[in-house]
Amino acid sequence: MSHIAVERNRRRQMNEHLKVLRSLTPCFYIKRGDQASIIGGVIEFIKELQQVLQALESKKQRKSLSPSPSPSTPKSLLLPAKPNCSPIGIETVGEVGACCNSPLADVEARISGSNVILKIVCRRIPSQILKIIAVLERFSFEVLHLNVSSMEDTVLYSFVIKIGLECQLSLEELAVEVQQSFFSEPVFLNEI
Repeated sequence: MSHIAVERNRRRQMNEHLKVLRSLTPCFYIKRGDQASIIGGVIEFIKELQQVLQALESKKQRKSLSPSPSPSTPKSLLLPAKPNCSPIGIETVGEVGACCNSPLADVEARISGSNVILKIVCRRIPSQILKIIAVLERFSFEVLHLNVSSMEDTVLYSFVIKIGLECQLSLEELAVEVQQSFFSEPVFLNEI
């Protein structure tokens, strides 16, 4: 009898903990209500939070290392003309990923099954998401899922994109094209 009571108590506690995890996790991370889906969604959410934390720590470190501009310095003088995406600026991440970083944004592209996971960490820039989507559509990528996480003036865009049949870009080229969208003219809704 005591074994049954112990098992019942264990299941009750497990269900309570799963309810708490589910309530703390945004709904789009959890596809179904079963235990495996809840735990898998929580794992993905924690990974995203770790990336945001890492980006914020990196930003904090960059701010502490670089001298702050004087109030009279125009913002346009603080931005580089183009990203450094020569072979030195592009980093291959394992066999299935690439990064292209600049002072404006860190871009990472990697293969996940038959899709590409594209992650961009940058400061908040008006209409930047439109420019990124325009780049993806121009090269025959279809956005399946987009997650936007922000803290203060830093944003993490996480895309799951489907590769179109017409697409001829490598991951490195995709990372460079997205990176260069940060240095292009603004895109307006009626231009897309």
